[in-house]
Amino acid sequence: MTNLFRLITPFVLKTIVATALLLPVAPILQVRSSGLALQILSEQPAVAGPRNEMARLKKTSQRWIEVNLKTQRLIAWEGKTWVDAKVISSGKASTPTLTGVFEIQDKYRTTVMRGADYEVPDVPHAMFYDGGYAIHGAYWHNSFGTPVSHGCINMSENAT
Repeated sequence: MTNLFRLITPFVLKTIVATALLLPVAPILQVRSSGLALQILSEQPAVAGPRNEMARLKKTSQRWIEVNLKTQRLIAWEGKTWVDAKVISSGKASTPTLTGVFEIQDKYRTTVMRGADYEVPDVPHAMFYDGGYAIHGAYWHNSFGTPVSHGCINMSENAT
């Protein structure tokens, strides 16, 4: 994925799949009772959409991403067209990636990631979505495709 679009959420992190849109500006959130989140470019608050929002997204030209925690993949879509896919590393069993609907709170070119037993400087391309949880580049491991993080969604530096 390129830096032409900034990742705007809310997005869903489920055991199997997470969904977000890539748009040039912050749109309004639309959430269904199933937990699937959708953002649309609008001045007005969104109304809950139909149950099959994934099918709707695939019928539009909107850019969106799918994060599959089971297969450890982030997939970029433009409508129903697959654009790119990247291998990720989500949280390991003892520190799982949060699931639910989230909104990006902060975005940094580089930052420091701190936890009870670690401190990692110069973490690239960090997009925080719930407190200390983020989607970010990871230069300190090469175990992409395997859940090894402290709960964040890690991508290789050249994939971010």
